Amino acid sequence: MNGLPHYVSAAVLWLGLLVRAPDLLRHRHDPYLRSICAVLGLAGLCFLLGAPPTVGAVNRLGATPNLAAPLTYAAITGYSAASQVLIVHWRGGPRVRRTARRWILAYTLVVLGIVTMFVLGDAPVERRVDLDTYYANTPFLREMIVLYLLGHLAAVGVTTVSALRWARDVRGWLRAGLVTLGFGSLCGVVYSLARLTAVAARWTGHDWSALVTDASPAAAGLGAVMTVVGVLVPLAGPRLTEWRRTRRTYARLEPLEHELDGVLTRHALRLPRPCWARPATRLVWRRTSIHNALTHLDAYVDRELYDATLRAALRRTGDAERAAATAWATVIAAAVRQEAHAGPDGGDRGAGESAWFLERAPDPAALVRIADALAGEPLVRGAVPEAVADRVPGAVPEFAPEAVTGAVAGAVANAGPVAAERRPTA
Repeated sequence: MNGLPHYVSAAVLWLGLLVRAPDLLRHRHDPYLRSICAVLGLAGLCFLLGAPPTVGAVNRLGATPNLAAPLTYAAITGYSAASQVLIVHWRGGPRVRRTARRWILAYTLVVLGIVTMFVLGDAPVERRVDLDTYYANTPFLREMIVLYLLGHLAAVGVTTVSALRWARDVRGWLRAGLVTLGFGSLCGVVYSLARLTAVAARWTGHDWSALVTDASPAAAGLGAVMTVVGVLVPLAGPRLTEWRRTRRTYARLEPLEHELDGVLTRHALRLPRPCWARPATRLVWRRTSIHNALTHLDAYVDRELYDATLRAALRRTGDAERAAATAWATVIAAAVRQEAHAGPDGGDRGAGESAWFLERAPDPAALVRIADALAGEPLVRGAVPEAVADRVPGAVPEFAPEAVTGAVAGAVANAGPVAAERRPTA
């Protein structure tokens, strides 16, 4: 008799326990985490003790035929109690601890009943997979079997109803986890009903042992996988979402870093690129490099160009955030070119505006919009060349704001239709 399905199910459940163990160590007094870990640990123990090879080993070590049965049933009852306590902590309320203690006391009495019935009963023939039906008509053992099955059925039934009912009131990953956990508990309902049906059939003289040997283990294995997934999804789901969001932000910032590449390279402002790092670490590296370059370009920021581009972008789009991003992108692109023409002595650096960027530095979300504008906003590329020509020494003797405004206006004319002008909000 192969116990591989039981051992695989136990391994899956204990893997889920291993994933939650660090949280339990950090918050060891959290009753909710303790309940989750108890559910996963006891469920895995049920599968381990229920595997036919384990049953044989326990019976041999204990020198008692079918000693593994009450141990397995006690583990199943403990799992049932842990499930009820988990539901109690989920629901919350003013009497959580009292209600949890009552469930624990009730299932403790069930365990005592199982042990008592096994001691009073007589099970001389070892049965590794079909004890429920083989001894379904044996005094005391019959009561022991029905007791543990009804206790388990009550626990998984309440868990199913509570999880699916709560899932209607929440959204996102928590809802997905609750639905999965609810259907995993529903598999537990199928497990108990299949065994109770087989036992009842035995009472009427029929042999439906296949429900015990085939159907119920399959339902229990599927329920174990779904239980683990349901418990882990609310934990892993938000982390997966954040991982994807971080990778997307990192990729969207690439045009801005590429624009600043010359400044970063010439002045050794880029930090060493992290190798084999998490997306969050790479995002911090890219943001830090961008801020280093923008801080270096602070003295080359052209306030008039910013204001002129902002007004033009507002007329074109009517979107204040997009207009501000376009203005920033234009100013940064112009400052990069001006800094490149300034030479090692710095050119006209320090023209009285060196604190402007530091005072109005864009936030991380704005940096992403600026990168998007650099990648696809036609107004940026249309306004920068003439604006730079007015600032670079030797092209025009004096910087003329009206020349910049004219350059921006010409870029707007070439960029597309003009929307109604809308002033930016403070």
